[in-house]
Amino acid sequence: MAFVACHPVSDRSPAEKIPAEYSLTKEQLLDKIKGGWAGQTIGCTYGGPTEFRYNGTMIQDYVPIDWPEGYIKYWFDTFPGLYDDVYMDLTFVEVFDRLGLDAPVDSFAMAFATAGYTLWHANQAARYNILQGIMPPESGHWLNNPHTDDIDYQIEADYAGLMSPGMPNTASEISDKIGHIMNYGDGWYGGVYVGAMYALAFISDDVQFIVEEALKTIPRESTYYQCMADVIRWHKQYPGDWKQTWFECEKKWSEEVGCPDGVFLPLNIDAVINSAYILIGLLYGEGDFYKTMDIATRCGQDSDCNPASAAGILGTMLGYSHIPDYWMKNLYEVEDIPFDYTHISLNRAYQMSFNQALQVIERNGGKIDGDQVVIRCQEPVAVRYEKAFDGLYPVGKIELLKQIGEIGEVTFEGTGVVFKGYVRSHDDAYVAKVEMYLDGERIETANLPASYTTRRPELFWKYQLPKGKHRATFKWLNPDPGASVHFGEAVVYSDAPRLNHHQ
Repeated sequence: MAFVACHPVSDRSPAEKIPAEYSLTKEQLLDKIKGGWAGQTIGCTYGGPTEFRYNGTMIQDYVPIDWPEGYIKYWFDTFPGLYDDVYMDLTFVEVFDRLGLDAPVDSFAMAFATAGYTLWHANQAARYNILQGIMPPESGHWLNNPHTDDIDYQIEADYAGLMSPGMPNTASEISDKIGHIMNYGDGWYGGVYVGAMYALAFISDDVQFIVEEALKTIPRESTYYQCMADVIRWHKQYPGDWKQTWFECEKKWSEEVGCPDGVFLPLNIDAVINSAYILIGLLYGEGDFYKTMDIATRCGQDSDCNPASAAGILGTMLGYSHIPDYWMKNLYEVEDIPFDYTHISLNRAYQMSFNQALQVIERNGGKIDGDQVVIRCQEPVAVRYEKAFDGLYPVGKIELLKQIGEIGEVTFEGTGVVFKGYVRSHDDAYVAKVEMYLDGERIETANLPASYTTRRPELFWKYQLPKGKHRATFKWLNPDPGASVHFGEAVVYSDAPRLNHHQ
């Protein structure tokens, strides 16, 4: 991804600024928290059927996105896994509820690593790491997690903003601890930014103000900041045409570098581009619940999680009582039903987040006096700069499609490699033990579970190799006649992009 000149977001009218204090009633605070959870659930449902079906292309206006009666209940009953971004949030909410605001990071890590739900991408890589004893923040670091820039923490950070009303820096502190369980760099920034937008949605009803102030939590030198600043600038340049801004994003920011499933393919689960789609929805939605959700969905890629975040932020700003009933009547049917893999319903989540928000407000200098709540607001401050895959560029793929016994020696030229594949066994508890050698030196002895829940998303990877030719070999230490180790393909990296010069 090219480094470009950064465009600070500084041309906003100074008419609004963050107040030193903000007062509201407990009823108003609860209404906004409920609006955040409701918006997230509605947005996830609205975009659910389109998730990753439109990669590198927008969903055209003529494509119907339906909202039949009983729709949320239908998904609860038939495919509860749709709500992975909600029940992941709730995992962290439950730990805070059980252990308090000072709960150690390992408690959050173990809660999600040992949960019964299926995970993917950065979350699954982190789960594997934690179960193998690699604890946060190392579990989310790019050297240990090829999916570190993926969207995972971005879709799970809603809780951090909802428990930190008017306090974006407090939301960032929470995200620093929990977001580094599974992400780093731009992947982490996705959650920091989403959390900050939620926090500021409690104290402003100006979407433009919220998105620009929240961006101050992100370091300006980061790719993530530069993309978001571009979206804000393009919105001002093309205020009536979200598709033009979408096209500008595709041209400049749609390269996938990290995720081995997206490199060289239209799939892009990177936090940068998907956050851009959240932002396009919020800016062009102009405070309208349907428009915000619909535009964020029609941008494509992770098109259930992006409208979930956009509608959740807007739902916080509007409040539960101001989300149009057309959307809410489907929600009412499920508010007492626990999300799958949890014992927490929406009604319980509302109350848990409300209780946590009151604690966070008091801890950070605010006051609760009877029914009145006074928040001591925070001016956003940038978190530290991090960059994953620095100086690494995907330069090729090697198709293997072989069992481990047929692999022999794999040669490649570059500075990094990721071997994709999987383990299968008649015994779900089987764990293959496989050694990886590079240039004759043993790099790792890996435990590779056959279980889909505890699997390692990629078989092997190694970055920061000396530039040049390398050879990889593998040794299966505990072969089993009922098991197999499949190698799919290898993604190769180098220290500069590969340029195609065809005459």
